[in-house]
Amino acid sequence: MTTRPGATLPADRATVRLSIIVPVLDEAEGIAATLDALAAPRAAGHEVIVVDGGRGDGTLALSHGRADAAIIGPRGRARQMNAGAKHARGEVLLFLHADTRLPRFGVERIASVVSQGAAWGRFDVRIEGRSPMLAVVAALMNARSRLTGIATGDQAMFVRRDLFERVGGFPDQPLMEDIELSRRLRACAPPACLRERVATSGRRWESRGVWRTIVLMWRLRWRYWRGGAADDLARAYR
Repeated sequence: MTTRPGATLPADRATVRLSIIVPVLDEAEGIAATLDALAAPRAAGHEVIVVDGGRGDGTLALSHGRADAAIIGPRGRARQMNAGAKHARGEVLLFLHADTRLPRFGVERIASVVSQGAAWGRFDVRIEGRSPMLAVVAALMNARSRLTGIATGDQAMFVRRDLFERVGGFPDQPLMEDIELSRRLRACAPPACLRERVATSGRRWESRGVWRTIVLMWRLRWRYWRGGAADDLARAYR
C-alpha cells in the first residue's frame, strides 16, 4: 500500500492509540529535543517510552518528565525495542530512532492508515547533513523500500501490536533486525509506504565517510541476503 500526503485526516484517527518506542544509547546530547518534539502526540493521548541501553550518560534522567516511561533495557537495539513493546499499552507500536524526527502530522498519518486497514508500514526518509550525497542515499533507500517491501529503522517503522507479537517481535540479533522483521511482516501483509518524510541524522554516514558507508552497507546487506550470520556482519560493521 502506497499512500500520498494529504492535509485532510479522517475523524476516526483518534481511536487508534500509538506507543512510540525510542531505543537510546549515549544520546544525552540530543534526547531532550527528540522527546520535546513528541509533546503534541503525548498531549493527544499517545504514549512515549524510552528504553536506555544502560551506560548511564544521563539520557535516562533527561527523559523523565518528557516520556511516559523511561526504562533500562538489555543492551542491543532489537532487545531494547522488544522491551519497550512489552511495556507499551498502545494498539500500534512506532519505533523511532533517537536521532529521527517525525513529519508534521506523522502520528495522525499512522493512525489514519491503520484505521483504513494497514497492519504495518514506514515513512520515506530525508537524511540531514553536509554532504549532497545524503540526498541520493535517501532517495535510493526510499525507492528500494517501496520496491521490495523492506523497511529500515531510519524510516520509523510502525506495526499493529497484535501482528508484532504474532511474528515474534524483533529477532534477537545485533544487526539487520529491521530487515528481518520486515521480512516476517511482509509475509503477513504489505507495508503502508508513507511518502511523508522523517528527518534523520547523517552523522553515521559522515563520521565514517559517505561513500565508504554506502559501500559497506550494500556489502553487508548482500551478505545477509546470502545467509550471512548477523553476528559476523555486526563485527564487520563495527
